[in-house]
Amino acid sequence: MNLQSLFMVKKSVSVLVIAILFITLADDTLSIYLNSSACITHSCGNGVKISYPFWIPEKQPPYCGLPAYNVTCNKDKPFLHISGDEFIIKEVVYTNNSILLAKADVFDEDNKCPVPTHNFSLRGTPFRSGPNTADLFFFYDCTQPYERETYAVICASNATHHSFAVFHTELLEHYNYSVESCQDPVYALVETDSLDRLLKMNYMQVLQKGFFLQWDGTNCRACQHSGGHCGVQNNEFICICKDQPQQRTCLHGRNKIGLKVGIGVGAAASTALMAGVIFFIYRCRQKKIYAGSSLFSTSILSYPSSIKDPEKATTLIGVHLFDYNELDEATNNFDSKKELGDGGYGTVYKGKLRDGRVVAVKRLYENNCKRVEQFMNEIDILTRLHHPNLVTLYGCTSRHSRELLLVYEYIPNGTVSDHLHGVHSKPGSLSWNTRMKISIETASALAYLHASDVIHRDVKTNNILLDNNFCVKVADFGLSRLFPTDVTHVSTAPQGTPGYVDPEYHECYQLTDKSDVYSFGVVLIELISSLPAVDICRHRHEINLSNMAINKIQGNALHELVDSNLGFDTDDKVRSMITAVAELAFQCLQSDRELRPSMQEVVEALMRIQRINKTTGKTDKECPDDDTGLLNSITLLVSPDSVTTKWSSSPTTPNS
Repeated sequence: MNLQSLFMVKKSVSVLVIAILFITLADDTLSIYLNSSACITHSCGNGVKISYPFWIPEKQPPYCGLPAYNVTCNKDKPFLHISGDEFIIKEVVYTNNSILLAKADVFDEDNKCPVPTHNFSLRGTPFRSGPNTADLFFFYDCTQPYERETYAVICASNATHHSFAVFHTELLEHYNYSVESCQDPVYALVETDSLDRLLKMNYMQVLQKGFFLQWDGTNCRACQHSGGHCGVQNNEFICICKDQPQQRTCLHGRNKIGLKVGIGVGAAASTALMAGVIFFIYRCRQKKIYAGSSLFSTSILSYPSSIKDPEKATTLIGVHLFDYNELDEATNNFDSKKELGDGGYGTVYKGKLRDGRVVAVKRLYENNCKRVEQFMNEIDILTRLHHPNLVTLYGCTSRHSRELLLVYEYIPNGTVSDHLHGVHSKPGSLSWNTRMKISIETASALAYLHASDVIHRDVKTNNILLDNNFCVKVADFGLSRLFPTDVTHVSTAPQGTPGYVDPEYHECYQLTDKSDVYSFGVVLIELISSLPAVDICRHRHEINLSNMAINKIQGNALHELVDSNLGFDTDDKVRSMITAVAELAFQCLQSDRELRPSMQEVVEALMRIQRINKTTGKTDKECPDDDTGLLNSITLLVSPDSVTTKWSSSPTTPNS
């Protein structure tokens, strides 16, 4: 090691020492400002007692509770805001983490018709429905009376239009009622500990009765019993004690000097460890070790102990292992002339194996640990999932290989992006029927992913490959995430491609399956317009294709968006189909993810659009669902005007 390199290592160690001491001192200083008495139980007036995880910003500092649990006081009553709605807190049961809420406007004497105007949703909140809860559906402006209505909503009815509320179980028992004669229903959550008693009330009394929600979290009682008050620091639970915060309970008599010594020892150990890491990285660079070598890949692929020479293994956890030399030969030493494109975290090359198969080989970029994580991610997903519209993974190199390589089936006809506005694009080359086929197959692949608890996270036309028959193969799962069914979202830093990223994901760092739906909405607009998702040469309000599409549709100017070669102005059937797809895309592009359809609903809607009657130009709703598996619950709008009315207009009360 030369003197300059040694100096750099020592300098890095010094910086680390200073940083660790600063963090230690900052943490100790911060504890001084956590006033334990500030987090005592409060109330709004003489009502419900509010304590952790709930807190009252007017009376307590932020460390006394969690952000989503902040309570406001109004006229001596506590209120909680959930998804834009205001609820009165009627009771909090801390022993079983449950809270009784009722919609605030049902107690408003000035509101002559306090009925729900939109669906209640818990998505994106830390709450879940409590026991003994049910949905009460409200149907408004029905032209056909419902003979077995539970609650008549007189304030939202007149001589010709009827409004009523009914429990979902009753609606299912009398499913032959024509709900098409009503506005789309909205539902409210109600508590149903005694359904017989509820049926003797009116709907106002039922709504005022409220409903229970529950939350998960650390039980506060152990901290309270030890003399502390529960709080939060850096999004982690802490027990705020008189001297300083503790992790769970107040540890009486704990020697603070001993604690600081422990922190000092830990800091010293951390410093030594980091110095070792820096020195090791330096040595690795001196030896020119690749990021795809065993240093980084040992944690990716493990081998059965019976294999003495892993390099000679042929399969691993269901994945065929390729010899590096064979792939180097197949791609002519990764000749730049054989490059197919950039695969997100590596370059993709065309190659021909010794057995004659033509393949696509993705070569991992060097010296990037994050890319290794994505490499591992793609193997994990593609070995578990199989769908005709997902690209097939043939195998990969072993962890002892010079580089980490992935081997896929070769898809010969480029990407959808190539055909719309790239190297293969030419006027009229991609007919509307072909574009419909592409949209349905892509949506089917994404719906399959979502049903398998996977979010793609990088849906774009560059990742939709086409074979010679224009059949779709969705590719590039390096950014994909597993999404368990029992959670509402995954908190993660936004990733993806500009122009396709869900704005709510970008703003709130909450990834959901609706993030893929948004990206697919951009893909639909590309198929309609043949324009790229981002173009800095366009007007600044139209650089993002999604913004342009929303503006055109809202401005009744869809014809200005559509590719003129698709027959929009000359073919009634094509015009009807494009209009319907534009409406569907508009729904997918809603900034509020709750307003977007699911991917399965998108599939069913696209299939229904494809079945537009050849003579009438309308969706064929008479065809039996047995043939297509369509759900009758999918209702397509009929014009851009209807899209604007349904999705863009502000909510109105039912009797307005």
